[in-house]
Amino acid sequence: MVVFAGQGDARRSLSLLWRAEVAAPPRVGPGPRPRLSVDAIVAAAVAIADEEGMAALSMRAVGERLGRTAMALYTHVPGKSELLDLMYDAVHAELPSVYPESESEPDDWRAPLTAWAGEVLEFYVRHPWVLQVSQARPVLGPHEYANLDTLVRLLGATGLPARTVRRLVGTLFPLVQGSARTVADARRAARATGSSDEEWWAARAAALTELVPDFAERFPAVVRLEREGAPDPYPEDAEREDLPYPEREARETFRVGLGVLLDGIDAARAGQGTTTDTGRP
Repeated sequence: MVVFAGQGDARRSLSLLWRAEVAAPPRVGPGPRPRLSVDAIVAAAVAIADEEGMAALSMRAVGERLGRTAMALYTHVPGKSELLDLMYDAVHAELPSVYPESESEPDDWRAPLTAWAGEVLEFYVRHPWVLQVSQARPVLGPHEYANLDTLVRLLGATGLPARTVRRLVGTLFPLVQGSARTVADARRAARATGSSDEEWWAARAAALTELVPDFAERFPAVVRLEREGAPDPYPEDAEREDLPYPEREARETFRVGLGVLLDGIDAARAGQGTTTDTGRP
């Protein structure tokens, strides 16, 4: 399920995102009911998406959580499209904007970038519905921009040209998002399908061996990779042994992939003036 942001009225959505207009006065009604606000509506919507997924999100569901009708929400938020933009931007406020450099290595750009990537990975795992919001149409909210600004600043410390930094931004986000999506899917799979990873693989491995006896001859590179590239234990984080296998693999793939990417940045810094500042592959 892919959701496109920015489908509501442009001026109204941006006004709400940037809090550029005065909130509408609360409705007056009988009883000491708590006041509705944009922030309260957004918080309730985020809680629903976190707990039940994007499919469960509706103005009616948010209203019920707040003890109000859906119509009562429209005074503050015009509709679900604008609400989605507000939710997406609001949760990005959780991400830090400062990643201190090492006191022993003040010029170390690698450690802050690694910390940023790790924080963003866990952010997506906490809010997997955010991964369903397509990057083709950015929300253009203040917290989304703050996270982008942080990454650009951290990459700027590498000393690479701005056009290279621009492309690295477009490389780092998909790397983190892809790993986070696999982690989130691994956590949902057993609950959604009713079978554990072990049960699923046992059934299909046996069937595949029987139905495709020449598998090794047909796919020798894959078989060789499985044999020679079998993962080592996870010594850096013993707690990972208790995680589902797909999640352990996703986290290790993230760690290794990020390390190789940062190695590439280091190599690009050493080779500035060759391909990194030409804008060509």
